[in-house]
Amino acid sequence: MSVAEAPAGTGRRGRPPGTSRRELEVIALRLFTANGFEETTVDQIAAEAGVSRRAFFRYFDSKPGVLWGAFDTEVATIRALLDEVPAGLPVLAAVRQAVLAANHYRAADVPELRARMSLIGYVPALMASAAVHYDAWERAISDFVARRTGQPADSLYPLAVGRATLAACRAGYDRWVVHADADLTVYLDAALRALAAGFADPVLSGEPRGPAGPGGRGLPAPPPLRQES
Repeated sequence: MSVAEAPAGTGRRGRPPGTSRRELEVIALRLFTANGFEETTVDQIAAEAGVSRRAFFRYFDSKPGVLWGAFDTEVATIRALLDEVPAGLPVLAAVRQAVLAANHYRAADVPELRARMSLIGYVPALMASAAVHYDAWERAISDFVARRTGQPADSLYPLAVGRATLAACRAGYDRWVVHADADLTVYLDAALRALAAGFADPVLSGEPRGPAGPGGRGLPAPPPLRQES
């Protein structure tokens, strides 16, 4: 029963109704899209969710954080997964495995993600913050490569792998958003396999496309990677 439906005399005492991080994200995105990012306040988001301003900041440290929260969670997940990969797994195979495991988006998620991309691409405050979040994603990879190679994280090869991986994944993400015909992992898998193969001509013969089969993996499997000794 909502507060508006409560019998007279019951008042509004007690803790405010609960919500979740995900509910706040959905509400905020809807308000940003309808009213504009700058025009929407934290108080409005909290009020729409039926929680206090303080409750909002228990989930997010800022208004832009609402749009970057899932991305930052992905970075943390990739880091954790890379910490656990077996020592014998080749570097790029380990990276691909972690990236695919950290991404669970489906074709049905595309409308929401398109709205996020539109905001991030056109709102100055969000555009300015993008570099920080992409850098964190990239460093999750370069730190792993540095541990594997015994080199500093800011040396050539860790940096090269981190930046190349981020570029490949962003390309996969962009094409997936356009087509919306399979799980995101289909496109990420193809992009990262091509990267690991050095973008050799046979690998570049055709862009992966759906429709997806069970679990979003209905596309033909790419040729296996050759592991160098």
